[in-house]
Amino acid sequence: MAKKKAKKRDTLVVGSKIKAYIKENKFMCSGELIENLSNKVYDILDDAMDRTELNRRSTVRPQDL
Repeated sequence: MAKKKAKKRDTLVVGSKIKAYIKENKFMCSGELIENLSNKVYDILDDAMDRTELNRRSTVRPQDL
């Protein structure tokens, strides 16, 4: 299956864009939100890669999400 949970991960989301979206909707952003959101994206991608592998493909497609 796909690789899981590396110790140090890069951020996969654009923090400034996330914060701007939250602010324009009249909310505030906690300091830990960006890292946790990025970890969720890693989880989603890991699951999608697992599904891709189970379907004997090497290309992750939208339906794998």
